[in-house]
Amino acid sequence: MENKFGKIKTIAEAMEYVTDGCTIMIAGFGGIGSSYDLIQAIIEKGVKDLTLISIDAGDPDLGPDHIVANRQCKKLITSHIGATKAAGELYNAGELEIEFSPQGTLAERIRAGGVGLAGFLTDIGIGTVVEEEKQKVVVGEKEYLLETPLRADVAIILAQKADEFGNLVYSKTARGLNPLMARAANITIVDAKEIVPLGEIDPEDVITP
Repeated sequence: MENKFGKIKTIAEAMEYVTDGCTIMIAGFGGIGSSYDLIQAIIEKGVKDLTLISIDAGDPDLGPDHIVANRQCKKLITSHIGATKAAGELYNAGELEIEFSPQGTLAERIRAGGVGLAGFLTDIGIGTVVEEEKQKVVVGEKEYLLETPLRADVAIILAQKADEFGNLVYSKTARGLNPLMARAANITIVDAKEIVPLGEIDPEDVITP
C-alpha cells in the first residue's frame, strides 16, 4: 500500500521512538489486546530503565511480563501482578519499583492524561494503603483522593483494523484500554492486523480517530 500519509512504518522504524528511560503504555489485559510483535521488538532492541504502564503485568511469558522478566523495566505502574512471577520476585528483591492503582482508577488516570485533565477526585482507596502520599480534598463534607493523570512517551496499541491515516477499530474485548492509551502518549505505535485505504472504514465504526 502506498504510504502517502507517512504513517505506515516497519517495526524497525517504529522502534526508533523507543529509547532508554522512556515511559511506555502497553495495552491489553491478561495478554488479550497486547501486541506481542512490538513487545518482542522492545526486548530485542535491549532498551533499559523503562517505566511501563499496564493494567496488569501480563501472564507468565505473555505481554509486559516479557519486558519485566528481561530486567528492562525500572518501574511498573499497574493494578495487579498476581499472575506474573517475575514482577513479584524483582519487586521483593528491590529491583523493580511498582506503583499500584485500583483498576478503574488506573484507567481513569490514563483517560485524564489523554484529555488534558489535571486530575480527578475519587473515594476509592480512602482508609487503605492507596491513600498514602496522596492529596486529600473535601467536597460537601466527604473526603476524596486526588488522583493524577498518566501520560507516556510511547503507547503500544493492538488494532483489528486501521486505515492509512490512523483511524482504528478494535476486536471485541481486545479493545480494553487501547483507546485510552492511544490518546495519552506522545507517540502511538499501532500493530494493526489489517491496514485499508482511507475511507474504507465506516466513520461510525471508528473507535480511535
